[in-house]
Amino acid sequence: MRVPVIVDDAPAPSAAPRGAAVPAAATTIAAVRTALPPHRYAQDDLTEAIGDLCLPPEADRALLRRLHASSGVRTRHLALSIEQYAGLGDFGRSNDAWMAAGLDLSEEALTGALKDAGLQPADVDLLVCASITGIAAPSLDARLAGRVGLRPDVKRLPVFGLGCVAGAAGLARLHDYLRGHPDDTAVLLTVELCSLTLQQHDDSPANLIAGALFGDGAAALVARGSGTGGSGIAAGGDEPVSTGPLVVATRSRLYPDTEQLLGWDIGTKGFRVVIGADIPGIVRNHFGRDLRAFLAEHGLTTDDIGTWVCHPGGPKVLSAVTETLSLPAEALDSARRSLATAGNMSSVSVLHTLQNIRESHWPKPGTWGLLMAMGPGFCSELVLLRW
Repeated sequence: MRVPVIVDDAPAPSAAPRGAAVPAAATTIAAVRTALPPHRYAQDDLTEAIGDLCLPPEADRALLRRLHASSGVRTRHLALSIEQYAGLGDFGRSNDAWMAAGLDLSEEALTGALKDAGLQPADVDLLVCASITGIAAPSLDARLAGRVGLRPDVKRLPVFGLGCVAGAAGLARLHDYLRGHPDDTAVLLTVELCSLTLQQHDDSPANLIAGALFGDGAAALVARGSGTGGSGIAAGGDEPVSTGPLVVATRSRLYPDTEQLLGWDIGTKGFRVVIGADIPGIVRNHFGRDLRAFLAEHGLTTDDIGTWVCHPGGPKVLSAVTETLSLPAEALDSARRSLATAGNMSSVSVLHTLQNIRESHWPKPGTWGLLMAMGPGFCSELVLLRW
């Protein structure tokens, strides 16, 4: 019997799910928590302010307004108040702002996720920290360790360059680590303050698209190896906290001759965004085939996936994913809600989407899920989940 599709919070299937058995070394997602800056704006309130930053006074703003109206974004959170951006001036000041705001948001996300998992900072054995919107040495994770009470022998891995795919790729690499260290607890921390990379006095289409689409935030995901039992103890109690899905398998994919499709041009003014027009085409021509082949290796098809956790790259990308996988129109609603309420937060967004599903309620045990994202390379990352 084929299992009917379950979309986000829809009822669970009445029959036992198909697919391969969950391996004994599966990783448990114990908690996920997003932290958003306090400066929250409606999209309409940002349009003219961003025009003031990027366009000459005499410029026609019709394109800018169309981009903002069609972005799928209703509200966004910014690292600074919108009035402060004009005074940043250069890359050094922007990077200093990234470091200050990023540390505060990182602490909020990390401590919140650990609390949700019933764990303490000293329980963390590995911290992977991903960001593509700023640079620091010592890295953010090193600066954060003393603030939150991580052990002096905690393993750290700062990651730069993965961009939007880092939320999924980071989870996949946590799973790789925990398969070899099943008694450990690992945390993925993603920090993206995209607004601080906006190029002033730059009216290029890519910069205007970024100004219409991207938002700021941080997220932390706590993962536990199979030897830990998967859960911690809630603060003040003696009962295990509820846990999330198991990571069953992962798949990474690089697409040849696409290096110039997405990323940064790095110069004296910092990070200048590169966004190619062919990203939806890559999704239609390659992504669907790769995803179906990955599922087939585990005895599954797209019809067996009950919960889709997709990075909300933008309306055109979400439409391309829906079309190429022949999904119901509502299958990626959780991603569209994340985009609408917070914009595209690069690596943070897929974890924000997962948190939103958690807050609604986890799917019924036995449900298959797929967490997926794409990013610079051009590349994709797939993570097969089972509740």
